Amino acid sequence: MDTVIVQLPERAGRRPGDAAPKPELLRMGPGESAEFGRGSPGRPAAVPLDDQGVSRRAGEITAAEDYWRLSNFSTGATYVVENLEGAGEHIKVAPGRLGAPVPFEFSRVVLPSLGGSTHFKVFAPQHAYLDGESGPSTGEHTVSPFALDPTSKYFLVLLALCEPRLRSATAAVPGATEVVERLRPLHGCRELSRSAVNYHIDYLAGVKLRLRDDALPAGPGLPAAARTGAAGGKREELVSLALRFDLVREEHLALLPARRTR
Repeated sequence: MDTVIVQLPERAGRRPGDAAPKPELLRMGPGESAEFGRGSPGRPAAVPLDDQGVSRRAGEITAAEDYWRLSNFSTGATYVVENLEGAGEHIKVAPGRLGAPVPFEFSRVVLPSLGGSTHFKVFAPQHAYLDGESGPSTGEHTVSPFALDPTSKYFLVLLALCEPRLRSATAAVPGATEVVERLRPLHGCRELSRSAVNYHIDYLAGVKLRLRDDALPAGPGLPAAARTGAAGGKREELVSLALRFDLVREEHLALLPARRTR
């Protein structure tokens, strides 16, 4: 089972106006490790960081059960791991520190570099929660097939998508712009953009709820009309799955801002 997903940095060479490529992902299971840095001839880094200010072997990440560890191989540079779901929450990993645990689900690892800073993202989507069993147990823990964190921003996006259907079974599923308008009054969503909403939708579809492949759009090569239709189909699939298994319920609506009345 993949417990950690690393989004590799975008490779240089994309020209202005080119469509953004699909992110390259490195999937890791418990106990697997991957080095990051510039790499060296004959020994490329699993997570390549193309900046001369970054060491050839800058560090290593290791996947655990539902979190990951970061080792800093530098002798003088401190690395920062930012919580992308938090309001400035972060941890520092000092030079030479090995196996520092990172508890965040959405993380950005930032290294000092000649360009100011170099970074890559790490996701740990398989967070474990109490499974309701009481008393002593043996064997492996029960793993929830849909581990959703109600305090996360992606959950708010899913909730906003599901809200109309929770209130009326025949309501239309909102688009990304409508989700932005619905969530923006919340303190943590004031800077939320349409592209950020689509990013969370992709994360929900590909990682958290794991929609089947034929429900996902084929990529930036699609015509504009086809991309719009595919994105709408993805939102429909997410809402249908979330409501079918009660992943989003009426009591969750209290997390949304109060609806304006005329």
